[in-house]
Amino acid sequence: MNKLNCLFLFLLIGTLLPAQKKALLPAVSPNGVAATHTNIAYDAHERNVFDLWLADSEEATPLVIYIHGGGFVGGDKSRVYEYPDVDQFLAAGISFASINYRYMTQLMDGIPGCMRDSKRAIQFIRHKAKEWNLDKERIGVYGGSAGAGTSLWLGLHDEMADPTNEDPILRESTRVQVIGAIATQATYDFTKWSTVLGVTYPNEEIEKAALMQGAMALGLKSVEAMETEAGQAIRKDVDFLKLISKDDPPVFVKNEMAGDPVNVFNMDQVQHHPLHAMALKAELDKISHEAQVYAPGLDVAPADEKQLSLPEFFIKHLADNDK
Repeated sequence: MNKLNCLFLFLLIGTLLPAQKKALLPAVSPNGVAATHTNIAYDAHERNVFDLWLADSEEATPLVIYIHGGGFVGGDKSRVYEYPDVDQFLAAGISFASINYRYMTQLMDGIPGCMRDSKRAIQFIRHKAKEWNLDKERIGVYGGSAGAGTSLWLGLHDEMADPTNEDPILRESTRVQVIGAIATQATYDFTKWSTVLGVTYPNEEIEKAALMQGAMALGLKSVEAMETEAGQAIRKDVDFLKLISKDDPPVFVKNEMAGDPVNVFNMDQVQHHPLHAMALKAELDKISHEAQVYAPGLDVAPADEKQLSLPEFFIKHLADNDK
């Protein structure tokens, strides 16, 4: 690995270390409500687990699933437990789950493998929906950063169920009814990031180093591999901008970072800039899709009377208001 590749990898990992060092919170909401079930295994790896709060109801309840961030190399399902989300959803009669997934350092195929873990988690939960009194037709998914990208991939992707698979879990639907993406990226086709962010690299070496990090994150061994038939197929599968279609669920996007010009050596800016949210908004607007996009650093938000928090947006689309 050359010096520039080492520099970019150092910058990327450096932004994630605080999240990895943070003490893990117990599966208890801020109001003191303990999870109904903890560390439920949905596959064989030790990180293939989730916590689940079941809302008190005789009727099958909707479910919100949280997917943590951390650049696909850090983070944990406990990240959301210090926030009021769990209690807000339970108060609305909506159950809540928070999942872990393998890091890309534990996989050969990078980010796509991480996201497939989350796909299986949703399918596993649907497979157990009757046992847990869950309404498998009313499921929403959201997360921050890597969890935001995974949520967009799951929610915007065409159905990924395999109805003839010998594993009954993989026969379950992967479609959801509402998507939330906080501090998100617009696409994991990293060849598009310079266009999305309006980045001009200082020189070709730095541009290639940045693209090499993108290739590695997708499980590819070189920048050139991104242009092969297999590489293009991987990029297409994780390009949220191209996955958007009229049959997708409502979308909530919020990137709160300031709208300063993007510094190519500042990984937080590169990964979370509001221009990512704006690129998604542009594609959603093309089809007049139901969405709320917030990019306060660029003075972008819905009209005042239409603004909702993420929990309010999810409750609007998941709660059965006739009951």
